Amino acid sequence: MLRLVSRAARCWGARRAPPGPERAPWGGQHPMAVQRACLSSAAGTGAWPKDVGILALEVYFPAQYVEQEELEQYDGVEAGKYTRGLGQQQMGFCAAHEDINSLCLTVVQRLVERGHLSWDAIGRLEVGTETVIDKSKAVKTVLMQLFRDSGNTDVEGIDTTNACYGGTASLFNAAAWVESSAWDGRYAVVVCGDIAVYATGNARPTGGAGAIAMLVGPNAPLVLERGLRGTHMEHAYDFYKPDLASEYPVVDGQLSIQCYLRALDRCYAVYRRKAEGQWRQAGVQRPFTLDDFRFIIFHTPFCKLVQKSVGRLLLNDFLAAPNPDTAAGLYKGLQPFRGLKLEDTYTSKEVEKAFQTASQEIFNQKTKPSLLLSSRNGNMYTPSMYGCLASLLAQ
Repeated sequence: MLRLVSRAARCWGARRAPPGPERAPWGGQHPMAVQRACLSSAAGTGAWPKDVGILALEVYFPAQYVEQEELEQYDGVEAGKYTRGLGQQQMGFCAAHEDINSLCLTVVQRLVERGHLSWDAIGRLEVGTETVIDKSKAVKTVLMQLFRDSGNTDVEGIDTTNACYGGTASLFNAAAWVESSAWDGRYAVVVCGDIAVYATGNARPTGGAGAIAMLVGPNAPLVLERGLRGTHMEHAYDFYKPDLASEYPVVDGQLSIQCYLRALDRCYAVYRRKAEGQWRQAGVQRPFTLDDFRFIIFHTPFCKLVQKSVGRLLLNDFLAAPNPDTAAGLYKGLQPFRGLKLEDTYTSKEVEKAFQTASQEIFNQKTKPSLLLSSRNGNMYTPSMYGCLASLLAQ
């Protein structure tokens, strides 16, 4: 879905810079001058804005955390249940003075100030969150305090709430705005933030908290590839929050994992079909496989599920291959699983173990580097996948 562009960005001056407040990713040009140059160029040619995607990322997570080994002892469970079993090292949590508004205020302010942007250079602000502290007032309206001194109130966008998908939907909305006739040449900002807390029980060690802000525009170093997107949406009561007086969700753990894996299967199938369709138009006839991804990042409820998910994608490739070599190579020894149907394998430990083992090297090379923040901070809900992206880029 994301394509890394190695060349320097032309109009917006975005580039990967060393971390730290001293960075100046916009060069010597004022962002508004750069913005006007881009808008003038696009308007003059009537061309679609090129390479729309993520220009910059800012990450915020709480300073407080608990060691998962200590939580195992406190909960009286066997050693390794949360560390080896879930793949988690620490879990971040908010202090009493922090809430979803403060997390998002902090990360957006840092994105703008460290990028040396002006607040009137932003024309859209999208918020993805499921952490609701008011049933009517949006987090976006709280963030508008940051724009007050600039006088800029012409800022489109709203909050999007759809469990952990709200942040991704917000990113898609922001990119669609830049690519639309409504775009006025300014940046879009997307902020994803959540506080994931659970009642005492099996789900509690999969909590976490944080927020991520992204600057979106054309000529980006991380491009959202046009026409390559797979979506799966269905009705299920695996995770929901019916008690508005409680911050805790109701979770059916096994059903939630099954929904996750089914969505992974369906989205990968749609993505492969679209990618192969684009290739056919270009005269290329071959199947799309995991070999065609340089890196693979995931929404991460807990790290062990991500490792299993890489194996799940390999299972998809294996079952889709017309004549896989099961005598040697990647699929060695997997012949007994050849006649399986995906929908019959969600609870099979035998299938899970076999394909997790077979995909170990793929996981180590293409996914494990992205789990730095998730393993140390936990599940951030909507920002989770973008925390994986930030972890990957940082390394």
